[in-house]
Amino acid sequence: MEKFQEDRLQARKYVKAADHMLTQTYLLVKDPKLLVAVTDNLLLACESAMSSVLHYDRIFKKIPPFHDNFESKFNMFKMKTAPMNKLNEYILLINELKTLQEKHKQSAVEFSRKDNFVMADDNYNLQLITKEKIQDIMSKVKNFLTEVEKLTSKDEGIFNLASEI
Repeated sequence: MEKFQEDRLQARKYVKAADHMLTQTYLLVKDPKLLVAVTDNLLLACESAMSSVLHYDRIFKKIPPFHDNFESKFNMFKMKTAPMNKLNEYILLINELKTLQEKHKQSAVEFSRKDNFVMADDNYNLQLITKEKIQDIMSKVKNFLTEVEKLTSKDEGIFNLASEI
């Protein structure tokens, strides 16, 4: 199995885990802290999907080599892969998820309020995570994954034949 196929499979697993947390676990537990875990899984799904496209394009020598870290992959995706494959709309999605994760890491105060998760930085700038916002992001991530699967599976027969020889 090629690296882009592994990444695509991993992205599906992250989305499935996030979806289960949001639609099943959250309804039972009603703990807004779970929303942060869902956003983390969605970011991992986006990173894996982005990595899948990058490795796919790299196999066909459409892009130069890149380092295997988030910043390098995101920059290559933003500059080369997204415009080439008409995936520009997902750059903002990935950036939004990364920003949420960074705000969570840097938040001085976190608390739950009326089924929402609130994060505050040192200056008490508030960031609110709601179930509705996460559902919207989940929908976009699923669309991104669908686009990535369409893009990376069109020449998949080449790789299946190579593994049989």
